[in-house]
Amino acid sequence: MKEKTSDTQISRRQFVKSAAAAAAFTIVPRHVLGGINRTPPSEKINVGIIGVGGQGTWDTQQLLEFPELQVIAVADPVKRCDYSKWWYETDRGTEPAREIVEQHYAEQKQSGTYKGCTEYADFRDMLEKEDLDAVLIAATDNLHAPASMAAMKKGLHVYCEKPLTHTVHEAREMARLAGEKKLATQMGNSGQASERTRRVAEFIADGAIGPVREVHDWTNRPVWPQGLGRPKDTPPVPDWLNWDLWLGPAPHRPYHPAYLPVQWRGWWDFGTGALGDMGCHTFDPIFRALNLGHPTTVEACFTVSVLPDRSEYVTTETFPHASIVRYEFPARADFPPVKLTWYDGGMRPPRPDELEEGRTMGKGGVMYVGDKGKMLQGRIIPESKMQQYKLPPKTLPRSPGHYNEWVNAIKGGPAPGANFEFASLVTETVLLGNIALRFPDTKLKWDAQKFEFTNLPEANQCLHRQYRPGWSL
Repeated sequence: MKEKTSDTQISRRQFVKSAAAAAAFTIVPRHVLGGINRTPPSEKINVGIIGVGGQGTWDTQQLLEFPELQVIAVADPVKRCDYSKWWYETDRGTEPAREIVEQHYAEQKQSGTYKGCTEYADFRDMLEKEDLDAVLIAATDNLHAPASMAAMKKGLHVYCEKPLTHTVHEAREMARLAGEKKLATQMGNSGQASERTRRVAEFIADGAIGPVREVHDWTNRPVWPQGLGRPKDTPPVPDWLNWDLWLGPAPHRPYHPAYLPVQWRGWWDFGTGALGDMGCHTFDPIFRALNLGHPTTVEACFTVSVLPDRSEYVTTETFPHASIVRYEFPARADFPPVKLTWYDGGMRPPRPDELEEGRTMGKGGVMYVGDKGKMLQGRIIPESKMQQYKLPPKTLPRSPGHYNEWVNAIKGGPAPGANFEFASLVTETVLLGNIALRFPDTKLKWDAQKFEFTNLPEANQCLHRQYRPGWSL
């Protein structure tokens, strides 16, 4: 595997030096990995892929680097025979995962040592009929929880792409079941295994910029259409697509190419917008470095098209063109209260005075604001101050690689860094921000223990959704 480094968590010198710091950084609850449902290292691990286009193709390629894994089935409502043509038409220049699996196992199949890769339209059929040990899920966001829960109920280890779920309720349920089943789980935010994430945490723990009271996080997303109304024309469903299965638990609507591929991320029924797409990546290091728990408030504002009738679409159909979401977190142990602000659609925080002339903030990035200075993109600013800084020792455990963590856990190793019990906290926070977008310019007060917004009861209706008949957790 190419990945050899990992990610970060925990802050402040005293916190990092303690045994609790290392345990918290790797996020290994005692009950996550017990010994049951472990696959002996000598045995092949049979894997099924749910959602084989785009990210699913990339994930499959990574898994095929492990000789102990064999992908024996894939499930996708897009038919393989025409999927290749459709995929190339999106100009992504990669093959569908089914094609890659078949090529990878060509020699084994010829020798009779591999039974081939079976294709399904419905992942539920695959879970029922195949002898699987684990599944990788890279379907649309609204299918993450139904597919993951179904797999875990069968005792299967699960790798699920980010965001972990489509709703806050689903995030809680995913964490609960993963803990009960003691399964190897991992969310697909590979940056959690990076060296930069660990170094940021170690810098903050070392007091490089003093106690951190603000964090600013921005992205160039969305790079797909948002702020739209539902299409009014109803073109025929292509013969390569099972539209009903693609909709999954979402309410029925007529097929339209405005929804797929990729564009589904901007529609409330299928995706989680820019924040859902990137927040689980960029929030993760922040949570680890600052030992964050649940936020106590969340507030959002957004921009829409100059057309006056477009604003209603943001709360009913698609996410906005650009948004700012603000969270407040209480004091934690050695950490002061902190405000975390998210920006998307080209929005970003004011340029810091410490940044040298001619140096850009970047289209996406994270800036920590401490009592003694600022850190941008993992480095103290200005660069002259970074050069003068005496680097602290590497005190946090390093990762063998994001996918390696999951495979090792299946074989009985430690819990992955982005296991569902930790990943659900990050995902829940991201999704609380999306709920705030439905109630713009309103500071929502969140009681995580009671699982409710205490000052706006109608916002609680957005914590979960109704599934179409035939779909459930």
